[in-house]
Formats: sequence, structure tokens, C-alpha cells
Amino acid sequence: MAAERSITETERQNARAIARQFALPWYLLFFTAALATWALWQAYGPKDHGDPIATSLAAFEKANRLTVFSAQLAPVVSADDERGFGLLKSRQVAVIPARVDYTLDLAKLDSGRFRWDAEGKQLAVTLPPLQLSKPNLDEARAQYLREGIWITGPAQAKLTRDNTLLAERQAAEQAANPVLLDLARSAAKQAVAQNLSVPLKVAGYGDVKVTVRFDGEPNLP
Repeated sequence: MAAERSITETERQNARAIARQFALPWYLLFFTAALATWALWQAYGPKDHGDPIATSLAAFEKANRLTVFSAQLAPVVSADDERGFGLLKSRQVAVIPARVDYTLDLAKLDSGRFRWDAEGKQLAVTLPPLQLSKPNLDEARAQYLREGIWITGPAQAKLTRDNTLLAERQAAEQAANPVLLDLARSAAKQAVAQNLSVPLKVAGYGDVKVTVRFDGEPNLP
């Protein structure tokens, strides 16, 4: 039966060391669309500024999700197989690149998550928790190390299948690392602030300070 080899701390550190994190530019596309929409609104819409919270909600109404961050990971996993009453033993160690996206569910941004301070010209936004995608494994770029005198076709297929399942599980665990989550939250706050400040300015509210936090975080002053 295939089993996961105990991964040493050195292997874990190496896997984390080669993990690459970067913020994806998806929100820039959304930012451009929001800017264009509100430029048209300013040119042809009413001159009454209206409700700033309604203006903020309108900036997100055309999108369902906003991808704010992506982590490139490299899970290191292994699987074992025994056949022929234990006479044929084999092992496969694999390094499989994986990507996990961090997204915001914009449908959950209702008016209760916005607080407007007219005197201070500040808009406070509380975001729902980030959602992590299922790891996207790039098995075409995977690297394998196999051990065994004779690895049959069925054994090879099972080792690869077990490695894939283990890599997917490990990538999901690595993506939930507090350091990566903090980076993703920072990227989300920056994206939301940028996507709200420009529409508010174009709508006539001037330079509005947009503060963003997540559920459970302290209220910002």
C-alpha cells in the first residue's frame, strides 16, 4: 500500500524556500474598468454626489470575485508501493509545482460592511475572509525520483496518483501558512482601496481616505 514518507524539516524548509509569492495584476484590470465606468458617469451622469456607500457598492457590482494574490508552491512528497507479496518494493519522490489563488467574494460586500465619515472624508471597509482556490498542479513540470528494482506499469500509475493527491493536500496546507495569508490580505486591502478611491474622487467626493480591514481585525481609526 502506498504511504506518505515522513518529510524531514530540511525538506519542508527547502520547499518553503523555493515557494514564490506574488500579487497578481488581476485587480489592475478591474481598477481600469471601474475608472472607465465612473469617468462616463461623471461626464454624463447627474451632478448630485448621492450616497458614497452606494457609489462604493456600484464600483464592485459588475464583478463576482477579485483575485488579489497568487502563491507559487513546490510540494515535496513521496509514496511507496509493494507488490508480489512484498518482493517488489518501489518508491517515488516528487516535486510538483502548484499555484493557489486568493480571492475575495465581492457578492458579500453589502452596505453593512461600509462606514462613511463625512466630516473626515474617510471610508472604512470590512472585508469577508479570503477564499483559497484548489491547488492547480503543474504536473508537466514535475520532477520525480524513483527507487525500485522493477516498477511495473500499474505500480507506476499508483505512485504517480498517490503523489498527486499528496501534493495537492500539501500545497493547500502551505497556502494557508500565516505568512502567505498576511501577504494576500495586504494585497487585498491595497486592491480594494485603489478600486474605491478613484470612483469616489471621480464622483465628486475629492481625496477620500479609504481604510480596509478584514473580519476579526481591530477597527481602524
